[in-house]
Amino acid sequence: MYKRIMAVLIGIACAFGVYLISSGLPEKKDAVAEGGKFEVPERAVDAPASEQLYQSLCISCHGDQLQGAMGPELAHVGGKLTKEQLFKKISTGGRGMPAFQERLTEEEIITLTTWLASKQ
Repeated sequence: MYKRIMAVLIGIACAFGVYLISSGLPEKKDAVAEGGKFEVPERAVDAPASEQLYQSLCISCHGDQLQGAMGPELAHVGGKLTKEQLFKKISTGGRGMPAFQERLTEEEIITLTTWLASKQ
């Protein structure tokens, strides 16, 4: 009986610890998703990495030349949306677009964001 009580208490303590750690460490993606202030860092465009990400994740909806298909055209998206808006859209999705915050790292989202922002 004593072992069961101790196991339950340890389990509760571990669950509470995980909760405290996860609630105390907000990520940039969470701030963006909640409308918080976040600026995409300035970076040089990494075209090869961006194009590889685009080819593997985006081409089926946005077309091979960014011309649009099921999704909107992206050939001039950098003139329509800010980097922060692009980052949020890629991260959280919406209106038919899937969220990629669980499939891509923050660095990959920033790489793709920077490349799309250059499309004016």
